[in-house]
Amino acid sequence: MIGDVDRKLVLGLGGTVDYELMWDPSVFDTLAHAHGVRRHELTTTAPITDERSLLVAVLAFVASGTGAERFVASSDVIEDFVSHFAHEITLGGTGVRAGLVLDALGIPSVQHLVSIDDNVRRLLPAAISYICSATEDTLDPHLIVQYPVGAHVRLTDGEVLSPAPNRLIFANDPPNRRMLLSNDLPATLADAAVFLVSGFNTMQDHDLLELRLADVQRAMQSLPGDALVYYEDAGFYTRDFADTVRARLLPRIDVYGMNEDELQEYLGRAVNLLDRGDVIRALREVHTIMPARALVVHTRYWAIATGPDAGRHRAALESAVRVAATRYRVGDGLTAADVDDTDTMPRHGGGESLVAAVEAALPGAVGVAAFSLDVATPTTVGLGDTFVGGFLAGVVRAKESV
Repeated sequence: MIGDVDRKLVLGLGGTVDYELMWDPSVFDTLAHAHGVRRHELTTTAPITDERSLLVAVLAFVASGTGAERFVASSDVIEDFVSHFAHEITLGGTGVRAGLVLDALGIPSVQHLVSIDDNVRRLLPAAISYICSATEDTLDPHLIVQYPVGAHVRLTDGEVLSPAPNRLIFANDPPNRRMLLSNDLPATLADAAVFLVSGFNTMQDHDLLELRLADVQRAMQSLPGDALVYYEDAGFYTRDFADTVRARLLPRIDVYGMNEDELQEYLGRAVNLLDRGDVIRALREVHTIMPARALVVHTRYWAIATGPDAGRHRAALESAVRVAATRYRVGDGLTAADVDDTDTMPRHGGGESLVAAVEAALPGAVGVAAFSLDVATPTTVGLGDTFVGGFLAGVVRAKESV
């Protein structure tokens, strides 16, 4: 599909500075008691306006074992909350994390950013160049909470116990809500092999969203005809906005990706990810909602592509699953050697059976089973972004081998 392997990979649309919280059950116990949090108060849908409501939301998601991305009334709420914990400052956003993965594998990229500060300049590797629409430095951190399976927090009238590991994202990020595009984007896309589109999930003004989508469509007119456009879904703060994005961009999207949480949000129901009948029905339903040429759903057990062009992406799916599993194992410092080591590890048996059943039932579908890994301190933040980076690495490597 891609004519010249030396052409650019352009990844956007917005990056973030992340505060990655170190999970500490004793601090959560202390906060839960200090705020008098009770079991019946746990909810994932209430507005997050202060430290207490943020704590309640975190504990509600932990209790269900699910991941999510949620809006916070002010960045001050995040600063107050994170002050109780040890935390690490990292770079986030789907494009940036995918770029970091590509960099670790020796593949350069160009970032489109909407904000910049000294954290970004310090942490972005030299092989990753960028264009940016910001005219001044700003910092609006995203709070990242990753919790392990069996995470235990004591409340005043009970306890919370997580049934699975997952990650949560909380943010109030004005530059990403505005999503102003750089004037350099059209020229940058003119010799691009790949364009990754993501980040519209944080926008909250529908008229502004329409304007930005029109801007992106105009910029994409510069893309070479054989460039691959990958769109990664996300936890939209306003779910209806996802429909607008899809309506405007789907005709030019080659690969449309989403994770298991987003799949279930679109369907409005839980999906048993290891039940072949339930998964086959879910994949049929979601492809009706978004009839992409290749619709990729990636989960903890498998990654499957459906649609008329799904078959051409098997190698990229394999790369994506292997790289994401490597990040789960070793965290940010993954290397190509670590990825090779992952390839020697066992696959998830239920995932393998599920993929075989889907490939038999859905014409043209292709899938790859996830790895079965027993990790004491897994990295759950950024796995979807890492999957995207691994997928794009697979696209590049497949072309290099031709």
